[in-house]
Amino acid sequence: MNLVRAELERLSSRRFVQLMVVLLALAFAVTAATTLAGSHKPSASELNSARQQATEQRQSMEAAYQECLARQSGSFPGEDTGRYLPTDCSEIDPVRQERLPIAADFLPGVFSFAQQARPLLYFLIAFLVLFGFLVGASYIGADLNSGGVVNLLLWRPRRLTVLGAKLGTLLGTVLVLALLASVAYLATFWVIGQTAGLPGRLDGDFWRSLGAIHGRGLVLVLLAAALGFSIATLGRHTSAALGAAAAYAVVWELGARLVLEIVDARRPDQLMLSSHIGAWLTGEAKFWDPQRCSGTDYCDGFYSLTWGPALLVLLVLTGGLTAAAFAVFRRRDLL
Repeated sequence: MNLVRAELERLSSRRFVQLMVVLLALAFAVTAATTLAGSHKPSASELNSARQQATEQRQSMEAAYQECLARQSGSFPGEDTGRYLPTDCSEIDPVRQERLPIAADFLPGVFSFAQQARPLLYFLIAFLVLFGFLVGASYIGADLNSGGVVNLLLWRPRRLTVLGAKLGTLLGTVLVLALLASVAYLATFWVIGQTAGLPGRLDGDFWRSLGAIHGRGLVLVLLAAALGFSIATLGRHTSAALGAAAAYAVVWELGARLVLEIVDARRPDQLMLSSHIGAWLTGEAKFWDPQRCSGTDYCDGFYSLTWGPALLVLLVLTGGLTAAAFAVFRRRDLL
């Protein structure tokens, strides 16, 4: 317990960690202020006009669907309207659409919490992932580079216990900060929606969906923190983690993706870590496979990555690097 308390004090006293917390608060404040300045409470006339436009749009979608069915059956009584209709009418069936037009779609300059909560939460998660990775890398990297770990081992000469305490303290601190930031962030935009915009439809399905995204995001933040910590431990410096991340992005995500597209490799997206991150965070990610439709006039060329295999990839990668970091730290000469 004394070791954990000491590590918590060391982590909270680091200037880089304090700077990242300030930047997190600043980004949060700028986003909230921009949203508040660009929104207003809609008047009764604006709401009525928006509801009418949404109703007309839904009626137009239903009319197009019925026209498509009538053309397929050869019983369309009127003249050709000139609009494009697919061969498969189920594609434009209003019942099968993810969402139908609502009044908020026709209210420019009005913030709707129900519509914007998910994009805003994705933005926060992206910042927290970066926060966790950088803090995790600098926390252990600075200690290894400055000799702080050696001094700590003189007090507690158990390498794996010391490294485990550092990693556990890091993950616990990042988790608490992420939870507090998420609650404050969403609560602020909920208040903006109530006072200077529209709350939208906040039913049970909405909150369950938002909670699922938030939970997956927290897991991703913890994995990023552990990943930064492990790479910096292996490289004995913060810059090792930063260099590894930059090299991966340039060499693999950009360079290898381009090469795979040139050689016409099949499903190159499933080889990219960013694809698995997106699949885990959203639950499912769809990608286009042109070879799937070769030689056919029409087919569904999309394939999906689901959250289960994506999480497995992320866990194997992070777990493998963490295990390697502990194994190397156990035998390494720290002087």
